[in-house]
Amino acid sequence: MKLNKAFALPLLLSAVAAISACSTGHAFADEPGRHPAYLHALTDLRAANWMLEHRRPEDGAIADDELIARDEIGAAFNEIKRAAIYDGKDVRYHPEVDTPLPRDGRLHKAVDLLRKVHNDIAREEDDPGTRGLQHRALEHVDAALHAAEHAIGEVRRHERMKE
Repeated sequence: MKLNKAFALPLLLSAVAAISACSTGHAFADEPGRHPAYLHALTDLRAANWMLEHRRPEDGAIADDELIARDEIGAAFNEIKRAAIYDGKDVRYHPEVDTPLPRDGRLHKAVDLLRKVHNDIAREEDDPGTRGLQHRALEHVDAALHAAEHAIGEVRRHERMKE
């Protein structure tokens, strides 16, 4: 079958345009919209949750505060994910964790990550549709932060009792 030259050039240009649209779309899909901090907050919440879930044998019994922190992280994650979707983010995109996650000092690292999440999402929200989501997410993050800090206090009390 012979291709007519009159149709070949437009067909070629259409194919090039389609390929380029697909490839550049992915490059910009990582942080679309106005608030890339939502995606970073989701990544940091995943990391904080990982820190709480991955206990060492010497960590002892799991504290109620750790369970509360994990529940609050899950609730905050859901609120932030909804806000990110509302804002047009591709929530399948996962920015890399800013720092490696050592298991030593896991509660302290979880606290650091939760503080970072708070700072990321506490920025002024210009979209009235996501302000409620942002507010609820901040409440959950702060509750998780408080519970993780309390868990650190409990660990310190137990360590003093051993001495």
